[in-house]
Amino acid sequence: MNRHIKKISNVAMVGGMGALLIATLTGCGGSEPQEAPKAEEKPAIKKEGATVTIQESINKDTNKTDYKIIDEVPSVSSRVILRDVNGTERILSQAEIDKLVKEEEAKVEAGTSNLTKPPEEAASSGGLGLAGTLMASMAAGMLGAALMNKLSGNKNYEQNRRTSYRSPQTYSRSQSSFSKARSSNSRMGSSKSTSSTSSSSSSPKKSGFFSNKKSTSTRSSSFGG
Repeated sequence: MNRHIKKISNVAMVGGMGALLIATLTGCGGSEPQEAPKAEEKPAIKKEGATVTIQESINKDTNKTDYKIIDEVPSVSSRVILRDVNGTERILSQAEIDKLVKEEEAKVEAGTSNLTKPPEEAASSGGLGLAGTLMASMAAGMLGAALMNKLSGNKNYEQNRRTSYRSPQTYSRSQSSFSKARSSNSRMGSSKSTSSTSSSSSSPKKSGFFSNKKSTSTRSSSFGG
């Protein structure tokens, strides 16, 4: 009898140790690895559609071709209108735009782009050029997102953007029109969301009265029987 009791106690002890070991392993395996801190991200590039009109002229002091943004308005897609020295306007093709962006990107990588130079230095060395003026416009994010990522946060670029417009008034007018467009789009998005929520909440639901009507009538008939 004592021999049996001893065997049972030994089995219980082994079982208890096994359960403790399993619980320990489960607890260790359940801990989740900590994620490495993420690198600081640059602000997202705004890809806004814009119709940009660029004026070509001859600088009398340097006798070099100069380019200035004379008009810029929000649009669904982006297009660039070039007005030459004779006043003739034409829309640049996508192939022309891609070539200009590629050329300016190569200059930025080589450190020779006037976009990244101080405004005074950029002006004395011939201005931004057609490609630089294009990349200073509001259409830049949509037409050259990869290049804009490289220019993002560059103080000289931000200053040169302002000087790429014909006048401070032209720049302010452009900023105002795009600000209004963003505000309008935001209100439209909010209105659609509210409308969708309202239509969902106002959909008719069956009340408890109607859902239980059948069972109630069944119980009434049983009384009659």
